[in-house]
Amino acid sequence: MENAKPKVREESDQYPPVCTATYGQFEPAPPKSDCYNRVKINCMGAYLPRCKALTGFIPMILYLMRHANAGVRKENPALDKKRGLIKEGKEQCMLMARLLSSLDVQVDAVVSSPLKRALQTAQFVATEMGFEAKIETSSALTPEGDYGVFIKMLDQYANRDGVLVVGHNPNLFKFLGRLVTGNGGAAIRMRKGSIARVDLAKHPPRLQWLVDPRIARAFYASSAKSSRPKTSRK
Repeated sequence: MENAKPKVREESDQYPPVCTATYGQFEPAPPKSDCYNRVKINCMGAYLPRCKALTGFIPMILYLMRHANAGVRKENPALDKKRGLIKEGKEQCMLMARLLSSLDVQVDAVVSSPLKRALQTAQFVATEMGFEAKIETSSALTPEGDYGVFIKMLDQYANRDGVLVVGHNPNLFKFLGRLVTGNGGAAIRMRKGSIARVDLAKHPPRLQWLVDPRIARAFYASSAKSSRPKTSRK
């Protein structure tokens, strides 16, 4: 009996060329075994190059936080960049940091937008959590931040178990929606001081919870009320 001839991959088994998001050039088609290392980003057949933050190959927990309350926005962009947290915003930071600590959250890196209100938020939360390393900044987290640049930033921390990033709306909630759906179809509201926990080890990444200061405050108020000793009525 003659040995069976090895199967030759047919033309239909080939994968389309891959378009890189940055330069619009095409890479050779990936082998079939590598098909899950590519992430489809739109219905036009374009694919992003393999990115650890999107393919579910890293056991990172990402904490996305919107900066706390910094008062009224200033018309002058230069002055607005220097806008710091107001008293309520600082209280929100302490509250959310306490919540993270009560949930035994551990982070290996804290990355913030360089704008004052975001950097202050990161500093207050990190200090309250006992994080002692240097807080890093990234332009990917500014209000003008681009999603592609944001993903590349996450990829730089692929060897970390937990990362807290602090940024701004409107791009932050868009980043979150696009992360968990792959196409930006989810409109997820993030109030000031909100924190979302995303498991990047899942494919696609999974939103595990989203808590804002109002929910955290109500939770602590309820806990305090239930812990009070009950007095008998005669």
